[in-house]
Amino acid sequence: RVNDGLIDLFRHNAWAMRELLSVCQELTEEQLATTVPGTYGSIIDTLRHTVRSEGGYYRRLSGDEPAWLANDAPPTVAELIERSDDLESRWEQFLTTPFDAERSFIMPWHDGVDRDVPAGIVLAQAIHHGNEHRSQVATALTTLGVEPPGWGLWEYAAATNRAPQRPT
Repeated sequence: RVNDGLIDLFRHNAWAMRELLSVCQELTEEQLATTVPGTYGSIIDTLRHTVRSEGGYYRRLSGDEPAWLANDAPPTVAELIERSDDLESRWEQFLTTPFDAERSFIMPWHDGVDRDVPAGIVLAQAIHHGNEHRSQVATALTTLGVEPPGWGLWEYAAATNRAPQRPT
């Protein structure tokens, strides 16, 4: 199938987010409010931003808007887990059929100028964005003395048996 390699990327992205959200679910409200210089914001704000943005990338590429994306109420960590799981299912469905990676989207840029952005770049941003912000949350967790989960690709491959041990 055309998108098989992309499925691994998005499965890893969902797994890594679930690993991080599981750790964050155990934090107090005060801990969730922790901020660290050089990061997006508090732990909870960064988690909310990351999941919401991924929903926006999905909506842009698929034309399908998750109902929760229109909800402006700040979600709890438990609700973020539900939304992340929902996105995993949506990406799986989206990636079952070929798509035009060169299809262009008009997107407002940081400098106020609109740009034509290919779908492949939006797709790459969905993955990159999650990795970047998970790392920022890991930095904040470390300042609290909380061990961030291992969510690298090798950990994912071992945990999900995508890299099974060879028989000895």
